[in-house]
Amino acid sequence: MANRRVVVTGLGILSPVGNDPETFFANLMAGKSGIKRLETEFVGELDAQLAGWITDFDPLAHFVKNKAATMDRVTQFAVAASQQAIADAGLDLESEDRERMGVYLGTGMGGAASIEEGYVRLYRENAKRLKPFTVLMAMNNAASAQVALDFGLTGPDLTFCTACSSSSVAIGEATRQIRHGYTDVMLAGGTEALLTFGTIKAWEALRTLASEDTEHPEASCKPFSANRSGLVLGEGAAMVILEDMERALARGAHIYAEVIGYGSSNDSSHITQPSVEGQARAIRRALDEAGITPDQLDYINAHGTGTKLNDVTETNAIKQVCGTGVPVSSTKSMHGHLMGAAGAVEFVACMMAIDKQALPPTAHLAQPDPECDLDYIPNVGRENVKVDTVMSNSFAFGGTSGVLIARKV
Repeated sequence: MANRRVVVTGLGILSPVGNDPETFFANLMAGKSGIKRLETEFVGELDAQLAGWITDFDPLAHFVKNKAATMDRVTQFAVAASQQAIADAGLDLESEDRERMGVYLGTGMGGAASIEEGYVRLYRENAKRLKPFTVLMAMNNAASAQVALDFGLTGPDLTFCTACSSSSVAIGEATRQIRHGYTDVMLAGGTEALLTFGTIKAWEALRTLASEDTEHPEASCKPFSANRSGLVLGEGAAMVILEDMERALARGAHIYAEVIGYGSSNDSSHITQPSVEGQARAIRRALDEAGITPDQLDYINAHGTGTKLNDVTETNAIKQVCGTGVPVSSTKSMHGHLMGAAGAVEFVACMMAIDKQALPPTAHLAQPDPECDLDYIPNVGRENVKVDTVMSNSFAFGGTSGVLIARKV
């Protein structure tokens, strides 16, 4: 079968800066940060007390009590974001051929809260048994399985776990499912809910988390800034509806953009230290598949974690392939690093940038780093600008990269 064109027709998101695409993007454009101090019983035992966490998600607004109790927070996020995306796409699932619809979802830590709860019961409370659904709540494919179950999708259902690039890889691979004729519609994206005591302590041990900005805690994540000190963990989910373009046009769907390029590669150099060559390789592959040159890009949503090493490495990778003329920003400065869900969240930001013809800023960039010398859209978003073609970068521990390119139709 000849390659088919694949478009995005629905968006769904739960994030620290908004639980729907419009609110999410409006807050990004306003430079509003969702990073704040955790309000948990263990916060006093943490060195890193800040996170991009969601304060206004009520599971009972989406699920009956008994069902919510059998789902980890990570799964609740995924299903709720999928509900949004399906509604936004205007899909009537009862009339669809759901054998031609599937789910590809990325996550880094899966059911972290359920795993932690199990350990607390066993080792702190000395319980003799755990909740009967512990395995089903904690397994990494629980979220994608629940999405498929809830919406009756019987096409391919896969979970991708490549750390910070998980959901970009999920979207890229889902695009290929449609492009090569295996499916007609895919729900693709990522979910993460890792703000548990054990997970945060593990990240503290890596010494990659940001120091708190004592004057402005919400500004503690400072990608590409000379005074950046690390990343801030975040939680949430983003899901998109990918669809065969001819099918989408025939049903009169609103099309956000066409996915024209996807590049994935592995650094194969160091498990935590990114390489310029590895990141540049993935960018080139995405551009080659898209059939475009770098000067045709209008915006790059950077991986931009705020760590000393990543930001310089990514800057140099972008410069090596794309030069210095493309506007770049890191929205992690506002929503934090959602790990396995980061790529999907940032891809939604790219879709909204095309939809609104506007570019979100890199917030808190008051002290430029001479080694990070691209146009990072510092502090203030740009409205009424041409945004036809966008690229979203995701680079991960383990070395797996996922780069997506989309273009306005």
